[in-house]
Amino acid sequence: MPTLRRFTVIPRLPASIEKLRALAHNLWWAWSPEARELFTRIDADLWDEVHGNPIELLSRVPQARLDELGTDDAFVAHLEASHAALEKYLSREGWFKKTFPEAADAKIAYFSMEYGLHESLPIYSGGLGVLAGDHLKTASDLGLPLVGIGLAYAEGYFRQVLADDGLQAERYPINDWHRLPVQPVFDATGKRLIVHVAYPDRAVDVQLWRVQVGRVPLYLLDANLEQNTPADRAITGPLYGGDQEFRVRQEIMLGIGGMYALESIGITPTVCHMNEGHSAFLGLERISRLMRSKGVSFAVATEACSAGNVFTTHTPVPAGNDVFAPELVTKYLEPYRAALKLDEQQLLDLGRAAPLASGGTDKRFSMPVFAIHTADNYNGVSALHGEVSRKMYNDLWPELPEHEVPIGSITNGVHIPSWVSDEMGALFTRYLGPRWAESTHDRALWARVQDIPDAELWQIHTHRRQRLVTLTRQWLRASGERRGASRAEIDMADEVLDPQALTIGFARRFATYKRSTLLLSDVERVMKILGNADRPVQLVFAGKAHPQDKPGKELIRSIVRASRDAGLRGKVVFIEDYDMRIARAMVAGVDVWLNTPRRPLEASGTSGMKAAANGALNLSILDGWWAEAWRDYGWQVGWAIGRGEEYQSDAGDKLEAEALYDLLEREVVPLFFERESRDGMPRGWVKRMKNAIAKLVPDYNTQRMVQQYSEKFYVPAIRTSNAMMNDGLKAAEELVAWKEKVKAAWPQVSIASVAPVSKTELAVGEKMTVEAIVKLGALKPEDVAVELYYGPTLGGQELPKGSIVRMALDTTAGAATAAADALRFVGSIPTSESGAHAFAARVIPFNAVMSHPYETTLIRWA
Repeated sequence: MPTLRRFTVIPRLPASIEKLRALAHNLWWAWSPEARELFTRIDADLWDEVHGNPIELLSRVPQARLDELGTDDAFVAHLEASHAALEKYLSREGWFKKTFPEAADAKIAYFSMEYGLHESLPIYSGGLGVLAGDHLKTASDLGLPLVGIGLAYAEGYFRQVLADDGLQAERYPINDWHRLPVQPVFDATGKRLIVHVAYPDRAVDVQLWRVQVGRVPLYLLDANLEQNTPADRAITGPLYGGDQEFRVRQEIMLGIGGMYALESIGITPTVCHMNEGHSAFLGLERISRLMRSKGVSFAVATEACSAGNVFTTHTPVPAGNDVFAPELVTKYLEPYRAALKLDEQQLLDLGRAAPLASGGTDKRFSMPVFAIHTADNYNGVSALHGEVSRKMYNDLWPELPEHEVPIGSITNGVHIPSWVSDEMGALFTRYLGPRWAESTHDRALWARVQDIPDAELWQIHTHRRQRLVTLTRQWLRASGERRGASRAEIDMADEVLDPQALTIGFARRFATYKRSTLLLSDVERVMKILGNADRPVQLVFAGKAHPQDKPGKELIRSIVRASRDAGLRGKVVFIEDYDMRIARAMVAGVDVWLNTPRRPLEASGTSGMKAAANGALNLSILDGWWAEAWRDYGWQVGWAIGRGEEYQSDAGDKLEAEALYDLLEREVVPLFFERESRDGMPRGWVKRMKNAIAKLVPDYNTQRMVQQYSEKFYVPAIRTSNAMMNDGLKAAEELVAWKEKVKAAWPQVSIASVAPVSKTELAVGEKMTVEAIVKLGALKPEDVAVELYYGPTLGGQELPKGSIVRMALDTTAGAATAAADALRFVGSIPTSESGAHAFAARVIPFNAVMSHPYETTLIRWA
């Protein structure tokens, strides 16, 4: 083979339209209708063919067309207006700086295994990635000092191909990064910046790509370099591919390699946000770096770094969390272990809920547990998921009641401008004003949706449904042609679906717990619902199963087979190769968004939020975000399947399928076809559409979500981290010394007695006063918090969920106790309802510097 010497060719743009290049390289166009329309004007058919990729568009459009556009006054004016809008967007002062000026100079590094920014950048698989993409877009809108870190996958996730019988196969086309909306990163000498990531026996070279997402840069690590071995190049090959060893290698690249990448471009993050546990190894690198630079111990460096780490868990299914064999972890972290001055067991214990030496039985290394051990801030992604997470990780705080486990929740949202259709966005602009895209959390603004004339809203929605039908036919025809289907089958694609029928959409990852075929479990009943000529109903499915998930693939095959049944043909379709383009068409075009997970296994779910923003009504199990939406708004915005029951086996499937059929037959279908005789419009349905938009958009958007991350985690973490780093890490050293003192003295801490001072039968509103005699040993009263844990017993013998009131040290002259080392604490319990109540007393370590009161995991109950 000859030696290849590489060069790059870029489009030659006339000077008058050179600004197209800047627009194309900033993904701001992905949520700017005007910018997307500009690219469509270049060549509408080619724009569709390249899946909305402006770099690919410019590279393939004939030079003559570019020259023609350079002399087109209307096009140049459109370009100037779009570019000016981008410049204005980039230069405006954001919410974050206005709200937290003291934190404006900090840097927040957001780590995620995948990013769903646009279908033209295929580095995502599903909801986790789309959530990360929406997070970055909103961080840009709000002006957060945030930078993203991810991997540049040569193969991405996979392209789905369905065989004649519906069995999923996978294609892995190679990404040409020079034809994607990314840019190479260079060093100070103008050469490609190379980062070296250590693995056993060798270092892997990595280059960086930069994706500009409005004001936020996203850096992607790319190991697909000629100087690397094939195995090392594959680290950034497929997304979620390979075995457990491959996953360890990939997660080291994301977490540790990501920290190297930030260092190489001159960024020292104040806060690191781990979007799921994949990037948790970054904690080791942060600690190691601080140990080297400050000459401090592992404990001190961990204390300082943990204050600035945030961990978001997305997976309520235990099997969905990365857990590795200890020998894999010790093998691949060996290049880092010695610098941390840890032995193998100390390292492995960081990924275990309980060390083996303390009675732990699970030898495996859990990435979420490791993330919790190296962070002080953690959350789930819906209120229900927060409850599930507290139960999953209760073992880390074994003495703490489950509801007090310090894992909070911030419910996910969606980036509304990215997911509202252009037609619906124009309608919002007309009746809400142009601020709707920037003020998605403004409840008063969105209440004005009620002022939109019913006819206009229904007309636009009807058009979007018709557009979905048209696109589905095109996609089915193209799919048939790709697999060499018969001419009759290909032609049949032009007849599927009815533009006027009630259209139900279901699109998501095909995992068994999501129960994609629940609606099809009783075929005869489905045929009855779909077969009514006077009230036509149709189903549109899309989604991918993990390449190794055979049961998930079987679910897809069963739907494809059902779609070919004589009684369902043309009324049930499965769209191949689900991506963000198909998702946008579906959430904008369906009437009902169906979601049927087995509660409580859906952490949040965001597709239903996107559908609601376009006026679709949700029909869902009360899981994830929908449990909150239904609690707040109920039938005004959709329907709930069941009442929040949780079944431990498949026995619940039949019951919930029955409930789903009943809802469709008795409520959903009748409401859709209840038409006004004078105009043929479903006024009751349109009323719920308006409610869904007006009530759900202000709650379930990423503007609210990212503001909550800023207020609850980012800014407090910035403050605490800065405090820890000041004066040569003095605060961190003092906190470590204090924790060691408390741990050593804790065996001597006890509560000698607890007794009510007041009567034990009270009227509502009276307070129960309690005294506790506490022995602290070598500790001082200011080292602890003495608390009363109280609440109603709800007819049982236990206290299922208590509240807390802090007791105060009694310093009065009569407070002396019989024992010289005992102290008297007094507290009062408020009463607000009648019935049987109970209380208990406890002591926990207290230090105002801690990020939360349960950092030490120590607790002493009476």
